[in-house]
Amino acid sequence: MKIIQHPLPFWEERPRAIDSLVLHCSAHNPEDMIKVLFAEKLSSHYIIGADGQVFQLVPEEKRAWHAGKSFWRGEESLNQRSIGIELSSPSMGQETYPAKQIQSLERLCKDILRRHPAIKAQNIVAHSDVAPTRKPDPGIAFPWQELAEKGIGLWYDLANATKIKETNVAVLLSEIGYDTSNLPAAAYAFCRHFAPKYVVRCDSISHLIENVYPADFVLPAEVLPILRAVVYSYRTY
Repeated sequence: MKIIQHPLPFWEERPRAIDSLVLHCSAHNPEDMIKVLFAEKLSSHYIIGADGQVFQLVPEEKRAWHAGKSFWRGEESLNQRSIGIELSSPSMGQETYPAKQIQSLERLCKDILRRHPAIKAQNIVAHSDVAPTRKPDPGIAFPWQELAEKGIGLWYDLANATKIKETNVAVLLSEIGYDTSNLPAAAYAFCRHFAPKYVVRCDSISHLIENVYPADFVLPAEVLPILRAVVYSYRTY
């Protein structure tokens, strides 16, 4: 895979080993995204353009500044232990990602997983998963199931829903890894990842970014079996 090197200076030494992969998107093209990251003193390890071109901004062994305040599976600050990949998406992941872009993402993720076998499927997450009150990316059109079928992350088999007896939404979301201190945000982030038809499309990107979740959101009853099936996948992988 051809990777264009475009180093940014915004990184630190890692305080711990890599065990997570966080997937993002931005409405900017790669060149503009790099300019924005530089202006904001932020970074990601990689950017993938709509044409599939891959840019590396920070070495994998360094801590990039991509996830911000975050939480997953009982631990805070995902930057310490994760690799971050940004995808260019003018719709913020609300429209289908180009095939070339996803093909490049799949190749890059597989390379990363070969280099870092400590990254388990349960720790391949969306920015919205680890920061559900703040971030909507990589969005409702991101092909999580397609990637899981190729060994990148986890999906679910609805037939397994009955194998999980727990029905408390907060307990189930917490078992997957979500911070449930804001339950509407966590439940909406879950839907973004696993049940996107329950997430309302927003044509205004600025409104989407500023209104990440409905404050009164309650997980629909028909999504509970999906939630339980996902928990089964996370328990048994």
